[in-house]
Amino acid sequence: MPSAAANRLVIALAQIPAIVGDIGGNRDRLRNARADAAAFGADIVMAPELYLSGYPPEDLVLKPAFQEACRAAVEELARDTADGGPAALVGLPWVEDGKLYNAMALLDRGRIEAVRFKVDLPNYGVFDEKRVFAPGPAPGPIVFRGVRVGVPICEDIWGPDPVECILETGGEILLVPNASPYERDKLAIRQNVAVSRVVESGLPLIYLNMVGGQDELVFDGGSFALNADRSLGAQLPAFRPMVAKTVWERSGKSWACVEGPRAVVEEGDEADYAACVMGLRDYVDNNRFPGVVLGLSGGVDSALCAAMAVDALGAERVQAVMLPYRFTSNESLADAAGCAEALGIRYDIVPIAEPVEGVSHALGRLFAGKPRDITEENIQSRARGLILMAISNKTGAMVVTTGNKSEMSVGYATLYGDMNGGFNPIKDLYKMEVFRLSALRNRWKPAGALGPDGEVIPENIIVKPPSAELRENQKDEDSLPPYPVLDGILHGLVEKEMRIADIVAEGYDPATVRRVERLLYLAEYKRRQSAPGVKVGPKNFGRDRRYPIVNRFRDLGLPAQKPDPSLAPAKSIGTSERFEE
Repeated sequence: MPSAAANRLVIALAQIPAIVGDIGGNRDRLRNARADAAAFGADIVMAPELYLSGYPPEDLVLKPAFQEACRAAVEELARDTADGGPAALVGLPWVEDGKLYNAMALLDRGRIEAVRFKVDLPNYGVFDEKRVFAPGPAPGPIVFRGVRVGVPICEDIWGPDPVECILETGGEILLVPNASPYERDKLAIRQNVAVSRVVESGLPLIYLNMVGGQDELVFDGGSFALNADRSLGAQLPAFRPMVAKTVWERSGKSWACVEGPRAVVEEGDEADYAACVMGLRDYVDNNRFPGVVLGLSGGVDSALCAAMAVDALGAERVQAVMLPYRFTSNESLADAAGCAEALGIRYDIVPIAEPVEGVSHALGRLFAGKPRDITEENIQSRARGLILMAISNKTGAMVVTTGNKSEMSVGYATLYGDMNGGFNPIKDLYKMEVFRLSALRNRWKPAGALGPDGEVIPENIIVKPPSAELRENQKDEDSLPPYPVLDGILHGLVEKEMRIADIVAEGYDPATVRRVERLLYLAEYKRRQSAPGVKVGPKNFGRDRRYPIVNRFRDLGLPAQKPDPSLAPAKSIGTSERFEE
């Protein structure tokens, strides 16, 4: 308990995972966090945004039974606080006056003491909260044991208004609960936003973020505290659950964090790799798969996926299968075996000649007189996909899909073949990023990784020219531009939505850019049928980028076109204006 003058607060930060729909499990995880907080004398334990429901609950949150279960769970937690231990600040969906809100509830002294609603509902990228929630009113502070605590929820600090309202109504400390998914360089963006609110308000701030994987999203934690002078009061690790103690003391009218952890947070490629591992691990574990199986081809994509799977699950839960055909080189056979040995995983060889030739024989009459083409290549890929899915059906292990973002962008993948599977840890990594992360893993692994130290991806896999090995002496560059060129063009088209003319102005060949754009649009139907995968960049295929399958638009490569003012209406008519008849 704080002193009578309320000059000291111990705030526990529960950077812990939640599973969407596991309301009882989330409740119990928070109970355990509260017990940990009580052990170090916390006054309050703070949980992330929408913690009891899990985030994002999507349309599940519209079910009355789901809403009622969340309300029952928060009432149980409220009753727990009658024991005189720490209060709890917990996120949940809240129904009031027929409206559904994204809410935070303060639980103390055996009851729900106060509730605050999220004001700014994000409706961009992976977020669609306006679809399900109503915006709340401007939030005033909550009086907690003599301290006026502001609780802006996640997006509420990305603009100035909610924090300004808290300041004007006497707020002293900002407690900001978040469910902010990982994206490359996102921690720096969050900290810059938080600094802006601290500068404007003069109030210290705690930024608590969720941790753990949920479908394509990875919540990376990385929670932190800023003092009113913008100095860092505490920094929690990324990608690791914990209940952290922070101690706050009042000096005059200002509060400062005088005790808290100071973790080093992964950045760049290390953070991307850690996110992929966490996303795969939590998808497999939370869906209760006993393990995974993947095709290990001797190429860099499957090797990186195998390394991530072992780091996530341990070698005993990973099975690799080499599926050779007559175009599979001895080099690939040796590389795949070397990778499996380095990782310590089960490795089986299942030749696909019989199923491939059997399908070809069955189709012989229908294909008579027609030359060999991509059809026969796809039969090989689909035979491999069939075998991997059969192993999955028999053992219960989930098939890991191993296609990178470059391939998925331009359709260099086979539906019902190498696209088979339940989850793809490298779906949002371009080919050149796959090369970088493979080299990285040979000299480093993330904290908590279950795989071996040292080189786990043979160097030859990283340096040899990529090939699907579906025909004699095939190389990826027979069909695609060199990957450095392809990835640069795709980054402009996908992440930046650039005009063709602007990409060409960066030095790319106009015909190549137009061809890549065409392939990107044509492959939309394949991406709609692809496995989910970890989001690491600003615009992943799935929740971030929603394009039509039937699409005849093509950028003609012209310079930017300005609207013709002579064709515009004299004045735009607003909703409050009336037409004169």
